[in-house]
Amino acid sequence: MSLLVVGLSHRSAPVALLERVTVSGDALEKLLHDVSQSEHVAEALVVSTCNRVEVYADVDRFHGGVTAISDLLSAHSGMPQEQLGRHLYVHYEDRAVQHLFNVTCGLDSMVVGEGQILGQFRSALRLAQNQGTAGSSLNELAQHALRVGKRAHTDTDIDRAGASLVGVGLTLAERVIGPIAGRRALVVGAGSMSALSAATLSRAGVTDIVIANRTHARAVRLAETVGGRAAHLADLPAELAQADLVISCVGAGSRAVTAEMVMAAMETREPGGLFLLDLALPHDIDPGVRAIPGVTLVDLESMQQAGLGAGTGDGGHAEAITAVKRIIAEEVTAYLDSERAAKVTPTVVALRSKAAQVVEAEIGRLMSRLPTLDARMRDEVTQTVRRVVDKLLHEPTVRVKQLATSPGGDHYAEALRELFDLDPKAPGAVSGIELATLEADRRKSDDMGAEQ
Repeated sequence: MSLLVVGLSHRSAPVALLERVTVSGDALEKLLHDVSQSEHVAEALVVSTCNRVEVYADVDRFHGGVTAISDLLSAHSGMPQEQLGRHLYVHYEDRAVQHLFNVTCGLDSMVVGEGQILGQFRSALRLAQNQGTAGSSLNELAQHALRVGKRAHTDTDIDRAGASLVGVGLTLAERVIGPIAGRRALVVGAGSMSALSAATLSRAGVTDIVIANRTHARAVRLAETVGGRAAHLADLPAELAQADLVISCVGAGSRAVTAEMVMAAMETREPGGLFLLDLALPHDIDPGVRAIPGVTLVDLESMQQAGLGAGTGDGGHAEAITAVKRIIAEEVTAYLDSERAAKVTPTVVALRSKAAQVVEAEIGRLMSRLPTLDARMRDEVTQTVRRVVDKLLHEPTVRVKQLATSPGGDHYAEALRELFDLDPKAPGAVSGIELATLEADRRKSDDMGAEQ
């Protein structure tokens, strides 16, 4: 497998550009299929969130893969390659694996240590599995990446390394409207980010929380968790007039909160400012509300321009971040060693298969010359010959698996194929069943030899 990552994130592109490239729903499925059908791509997985759009692909050609994926991102976003290309990054093989583990551990997030990316990556994997674009290579890598991310959050305090985007937003809100404890808050949406927002508001002392959502039952369930109340999206104009703070996390591609709604709310509400926090991409709140007196709008783009969010909370948490980096280094090494060892295993099994064929042929020839041997002697001779061959092959095959984990280790597999004149197609033709059977036979033979 040659893993290739082509993408852009908040680290390489402004939020406005990310908003144009982000895909979801049918558009995401279309991009996924287009990538997977590219000439040099065998498997594909696409991660599209408010902070990143990344294509993970198993490719047979580096340059061909990069060109194909970059062209597709350009075509799907409607953005010229010259403009988009300046913001794209590319990672290949070892560096691609490390990048993925950084992502699932939250080290590459706008807010260091946030855990939502695990769920987002899991959803991306599920989509690729359902669409048949993720095969054994990407599935194995993705599952490993999810385990690494979970380990980072379980074994370290990385969750505390950075305040959530919601926490950063609330800090900004208090600078504008003063302490938020005891204030009225409106949360638009009932997804995972909305749930995080509601919980953060509750912990901050906000006692009057309203959840507005298209599916009212979901709004009711979320509201119950924070002692709030639910509202329909149709009630937004009235709820805006009562709120001091609004957090919107829908990201459906249309404006959930329009300038007209906010203008009407400001005309009927009691004196005082209204703070709007838009955590969605595409944006939920019409940026035109910034022209309305008494209204403050903060979104992902303005947070990025202000240097907030990315890396927030690093100070004082260097130990947790260092611990996660150590975990990632260990896991990258373990994964790459496993991959390299797996590449040489079919060659080892093909060698043992050829040796077994030679043994059977020679045993057959011997028995035809000694027809008077009884069954016990036949078995003893057969087992002796097999043990001799297995013992001769044992050390070199164990050693080649160890050497395979080093850089360039695949050359040792090539040497085996050359030295023992193995059919170049033989390793690739070895099935999982054959591999398991031959390995089991080898262990059985080794055990019998040990007993002798």
